[in-house]
Amino acid sequence: MNHWLKNPKLMILGPLVLLLAAILACGSSATATPPTKTDSGAPAATTAAPTAVSSGGGSSAPAATAVPTKAPEVMAKPSGTINVGQKELGPYFGSPKLSGNPQIFLNNAAPITETLGMYGFDSNAVEPMLAESWEISPNGQVWTYHIRKGVEFHKGFGEMTVKDVVFSFDQLANSEKHARASNAKKIFFADSGSQSTPDDYTWVVDSGTPFSDVPIFELLGTPRATQVWIVSKKQFDQEGEEEHNRNTAATGPWEIDDWKTGEFWKMKAVENHWRQTPYFAEMVEWEIPEESARVAGFKTGNLDTFVMALDSISEVESVQGATLMQVPDAGQAGLNIYGQTYVPARDGGGESWPNYNTDLPWVSANSDPSSAEWEVARKVREALSISIDRQTIVDELLLGFGHPLALRDWGGPDEKRLPDDMVWDFDPERAKSLLADAGYPDGFNLTLSPALRGAPSEVEACEAVAQYWDDIGLDVTFQNVPYGTIRPTFVARTYEGISCHSVSIRLAPVQGYANYLNDSVFSYGTEHPYLEEKIPVVQGTTDRAAREVLELEIARWQFDNIFGETGLYVFDNVWPIGPKLQPWDGFVKQGDLRQINGYEYIQPR
Repeated sequence: MNHWLKNPKLMILGPLVLLLAAILACGSSATATPPTKTDSGAPAATTAAPTAVSSGGGSSAPAATAVPTKAPEVMAKPSGTINVGQKELGPYFGSPKLSGNPQIFLNNAAPITETLGMYGFDSNAVEPMLAESWEISPNGQVWTYHIRKGVEFHKGFGEMTVKDVVFSFDQLANSEKHARASNAKKIFFADSGSQSTPDDYTWVVDSGTPFSDVPIFELLGTPRATQVWIVSKKQFDQEGEEEHNRNTAATGPWEIDDWKTGEFWKMKAVENHWRQTPYFAEMVEWEIPEESARVAGFKTGNLDTFVMALDSISEVESVQGATLMQVPDAGQAGLNIYGQTYVPARDGGGESWPNYNTDLPWVSANSDPSSAEWEVARKVREALSISIDRQTIVDELLLGFGHPLALRDWGGPDEKRLPDDMVWDFDPERAKSLLADAGYPDGFNLTLSPALRGAPSEVEACEAVAQYWDDIGLDVTFQNVPYGTIRPTFVARTYEGISCHSVSIRLAPVQGYANYLNDSVFSYGTEHPYLEEKIPVVQGTTDRAAREVLELEIARWQFDNIFGETGLYVFDNVWPIGPKLQPWDGFVKQGDLRQINGYEYIQPR
């Protein structure tokens, strides 16, 4: 089943990329294998360590450098078209306030939009982009951003200034869709803080209280689905919110040109772009939900690349001149077990969220972890977790390109910090016993939904989870719907099932903790007074060593209670490259690698 691992066309992005490129150029039959793991099972370090600067008691904030990306080359006028197959696009949204997934991420992966920072090509550290640099006060409370001069908005709306930056951050802070809207408000527009704009290119933000650099860098850095992108305030003022949202004037190398819901987004290259002018004149992303249809489009030459399931690799290999690029540790997957909203709804007069339902076997009628009711629900959650054979999912569906994960949000370099006992052993017989002890000897009904977010084999892996639960006597309704359809139910806390959900590799675990807070727009379905108390403390801790201790305290509580951070696996990604395109290894931005990025660096072959 691993016959394709000896594939001379598979290219690994990372520290070995130059060596592999040289081997490939010489026509060698180089063997591509999954990244090596440490003795603990965690992935070996493959990225450069961030540069540290003093920020009061040992802050881990990377230093801001003056040059964020590789210098653009002198090149001919862009020509030709790149055609990309996507699982889901939806209507085009470009407003920071109105955009939801998948539009948030696709805008930045393309990129149509840009952010103050970006994740480096060779590391997971945030480097300057639309900001030339930033400075941090010793206590981590005041950040000064120096905005890049000479950056032009699309569609003739002039030069970007600090007014556009403040406007964009304010728009996102007031979003009812963006997963980090509450963080943006707490950091950049805190009631106890202040901000000032001394000139057209400087923004001074005092958050009122010290805030960890990790949630701040998450908002600054692309490509992720959690950043703040910069748009033209002038366009909003002159043309209104609708035009600003549907025909956005942003700053990226690609400009939105035309789109049709459920069919395509068409983008045109921005010539003389401040950072990198694309080599191709046009890029069209096509919405093609079915994997088989995307594969067929690639084989016929109608698609140049596409979001691909790993079991389609052999089909791609059959295309004359096609190559494959492997992206190690592209993301991490876990389970969201909804309905565990033990904190009253915001502004609800003490009422619970709609999905808090104690008839769900995994939901306790008592939020006290020492109570008998809690223990019954905890046993159900443990049974759900240990009945899944994670290693077999990795071997059979990810073809060995990944490894099991105990706690989602801990995948990547932080995984080696977890204690050795934080492992989910596959034990279906114990799972059945736990269900019987909890009062469910004959199982129960539940709904399981894959969150379609561009990860490889995400539907197939979720179907495998459904099968494992069927094997212990559960009656699983598998609900496969577009992410744009199901996400609003997560946001509104009305969904009462379980979802398979992939996310990026985090800068640190605290980056993902925001989704467990009651004031977050997005919810993983698990909110508890313990987390309401602990997570803000971690978010406000600027000392790295102290923050890591607190992260481990929360990890221990979540693992022992099977609450929130239930992991499945870390996965690599593989991107197919058609014969018209050159591989763009060395120009893939780190961060969130579930989606293809670096299109502006792709050259014709």
